[in-house]
Amino acid sequence: MSVAEFSDDHSLRPRQLAPAPVALPPANQNADAVPLTTWLAVIGATLGAFLAVINIQIVNSSLADIQGAIGAGIDDGSWISTAYLIPEIIVIPLSGWLARVFSWRKYLLANTALFLAFSVACAFAQNLGEMIVLRAFQGFTGGVLIPAAFTLIITLLPRSKQPIGMAMFALSATFAPAIGPTVGGYLNENYGWEYIFYVNLVPGLIMLAMLFVSLPKAPMQLGLLRQGDWAGIIAMAIGLGALQTVLEEGNREDWFGSDFIVRLSVVAAVALAAMLWIELRVKNPLINLRLLARRNFGLGTAANVMLGAALYGSSFVLPLYLSQVQHYNAEQIGEVLAWTGIPQLILIPFIPRLMRLFDIRVLIGVGLSLFAASNFMNIYMTFDYAGDQLFWPNIVRAVGQALVMAPLAAVASAGMEAENAGAASGLFNMTRNLGGAIGIAVLQTLITKREQFHSNVLMHSVSEFNEATRQRISDLTHYFLTHGVADAAVAHHEAVVAIGRVVRRQASVMAYSDVFLM
Repeated sequence: MSVAEFSDDHSLRPRQLAPAPVALPPANQNADAVPLTTWLAVIGATLGAFLAVINIQIVNSSLADIQGAIGAGIDDGSWISTAYLIPEIIVIPLSGWLARVFSWRKYLLANTALFLAFSVACAFAQNLGEMIVLRAFQGFTGGVLIPAAFTLIITLLPRSKQPIGMAMFALSATFAPAIGPTVGGYLNENYGWEYIFYVNLVPGLIMLAMLFVSLPKAPMQLGLLRQGDWAGIIAMAIGLGALQTVLEEGNREDWFGSDFIVRLSVVAAVALAAMLWIELRVKNPLINLRLLARRNFGLGTAANVMLGAALYGSSFVLPLYLSQVQHYNAEQIGEVLAWTGIPQLILIPFIPRLMRLFDIRVLIGVGLSLFAASNFMNIYMTFDYAGDQLFWPNIVRAVGQALVMAPLAAVASAGMEAENAGAASGLFNMTRNLGGAIGIAVLQTLITKREQFHSNVLMHSVSEFNEATRQRISDLTHYFLTHGVADAAVAHHEAVVAIGRVVRRQASVMAYSDVFLM
């Protein structure tokens, strides 16, 4: 039974629900020959999606240095990332419609050029305000590149070649977040934070050349602007923008203890509810939510949300642990996380063949199981749990990620008509990013709450009424007195502070173990 036959274009008769292998049929090489220009378009668009995704992680790895260079406070620095993510998640579902208005050629070429221009401009930002504005424009133009790759794969490649395209797309969806901290850390430590923006130039220009020679010319349909679902667009932009801000800033602002977060949450709830009401009633909706009623696409999108939460959540937690607990610098963090990226680069080219040999659902199940196993390997962490101990969990995680994305995208897009490809791509990619934002927000909060919990538990055992604690304070006081502290009271205070640091660090390690279990 092929993926096409497993699609929602057929009625769900009982015989179709019986378990059967879902594998791609052997290709007819003559019938499915793909011109070179088509491959150039697909490769160029996929390279663009890779650049758009990597620009999230690559900047996060150098955030402290960027904050210092532009005079931003520790709390304000998070807006450098948020400013990129909000426009990106808004423009992703808009891209299919805007591409029809301006034609894929003009739309992609213009946004690629603008993305490169804003990337370079970010390196020259002098203050936080300039950086936020430039990052917002970079996110808006970069967000276009993510669904474009998915849409071109579905519409330009014959079904037998789509697994190859999906494997290339997986490089942007799973490999880019994994390798981002490695690239960002290396450039930041050896050349300066500005180079994390300059790095987009060479691959970006190559992408621009590929798209220029491969995408066919087509007339613009500016008349579609008058027919646009403007009420849905406005409600979606307000709702997604507010929700993304709540998820990004909620933990820092103490969630619903902050009036700012409460107000934004109300705005998000009202706007998103209005968007759903509008999109289900209008004749030509901006986001075709009815596609979710299809078995393959609906279940594939739901799985994609959870994959996004786990994928981006893991990419967030590992660098944070290595930085806060093990005190690694950006380059050292990148070296550790490289082992979540390098195996994927080796394995992903073989995924199309595996998709022909095995039931695609089995590949997805094995991939997700390995991804889960890699997290379970990290639930008994200690002070000494650092780069060497993370090596094998990272390898297992990399193999799992490589096996998941391309098969999942193939199942979700099975049977999707060309006219619905843009809407499906926007919805599929938006939900993965939204899942990632939700996952990171949940894990941020969990780290804070579990660290407080473990600190309270440990402090009950670390008391001056406890003989072992008194002996430890005495030993440390003697140590400080013999190492340059002349006053006994000061030495005693330093001993108590030192024990407090140990307790907090132990509580942090236990909190991160809980987070990996989550």
